[in-house]
Amino acid sequence: MSTSYTYLTTEELAERIKYDCRTIRQSLKDTVLLEGLHYIKPFGRRKILFLWEAVEKEMLSGAKKHERLAIPMANGGFCHV
Repeated sequence: MSTSYTYLTTEELAERIKYDCRTIRQSLKDTVLLEGLHYIKPFGRRKILFLWEAVEKEMLSGAKKHERLAIPMANGGFCHV
């Protein structure tokens, strides 16, 4: 059974999810997007490649969590129940 992934650079991921590259590197990487699950460093190098399918799954699962477990607040936040 062969699994195929779509590998994206930080710039390509930023374009797809409409985030700034710096936000991905500074805020999302290693907090929401985890090495080995959402991104890899091929050949032990500094270059980072994001696994699109895993990132997309994470984004969609986060949206579903907010729909079921949170009440939207006027300031744009959520009240978690």
